[in-house]
Amino acid sequence: MYTLFLLYTIDPNKLADWRAYAQAEFEPITESGGRITGYYAPTEFAGATSEAFATIDVGTMAEYEVYRAKLAAHPKHQENARKIEASGAIHSIYRAIIQKVEPGAAAK
Repeated sequence: MYTLFLLYTIDPNKLADWRAYAQAEFEPITESGGRITGYYAPTEFAGATSEAFATIDVGTMAEYEVYRAKLAAHPKHQENARKIEASGAIHSIYRAIIQKVEPGAAAK
């Protein structure tokens, strides 16, 4: 199982816009084959207030490629992307494909 890890650099003054975007993405991501394991907003307690995260299980690399194509074509995702871009809430997005390490599991 592969997981898409997203690190958002955001404008802390536009956290509400980012939260609205994250909530709106649940439907298109799920309908495109991704399984959201979490969207994480920054807090004032610790860490950078300009960083937010998301993790989305995407299965195999072949399933990830299908997911990417479906999400890119999803009308609600396209609308969400236009809204968040217009808001200026997201400065950049770092993407990585990661793999969970389990006790006793063989390396792939």
